[in-house]
Amino acid sequence: MMCPKCHRDTKVTDSRTSSEGMIIRRRRECVRCGFRFSTIEEVAILDLTVLKRNGRREPYSRDKVLAGLQKAIEKRPITSDELRRLVAVIERDIQLTRKPEVRSTEIGEIILRHLKKLDEVAYVRFASVYQSFSDLRGFQEALHTLTGARRSRRSPKHTKR
Repeated sequence: MMCPKCHRDTKVTDSRTSSEGMIIRRRRECVRCGFRFSTIEEVAILDLTVLKRNGRREPYSRDKVLAGLQKAIEKRPITSDELRRLVAVIERDIQLTRKPEVRSTEIGEIILRHLKKLDEVAYVRFASVYQSFSDLRGFQEALHTLTGARRSRRSPKHTKR
């Protein structure tokens, strides 16, 4: 990689992998001028087609996923690093489908599954757009899904004898 200051070669002085193993942060130093900077490497999803609800096909766009997530987490206590990790995990799950074409609804479900674990308010916000809530019933169903999931995680399962 070239130095952003003098445009000469750099060397890596430190590398750290994220907990999910999908992002690598590298600390670099210019061999000529000594300028130090960091880079972030992420897996890029190439050659993936998204099948939209209306039947159109378009190339996968990380920017579209990111834009939808940013709207959902607006004014929520989620850092940019957490958002970056979230996108990486979502993309990992998309790649695990091992299909060259993925329905937009599959991507939406993957996003919802991860938002549910990360932030309940962001989950409801994303669900309201993704599932096109037209009235209060949609919000009630999303909240019911969240409270039901929370209850089942807290209470141990009892078996009848």
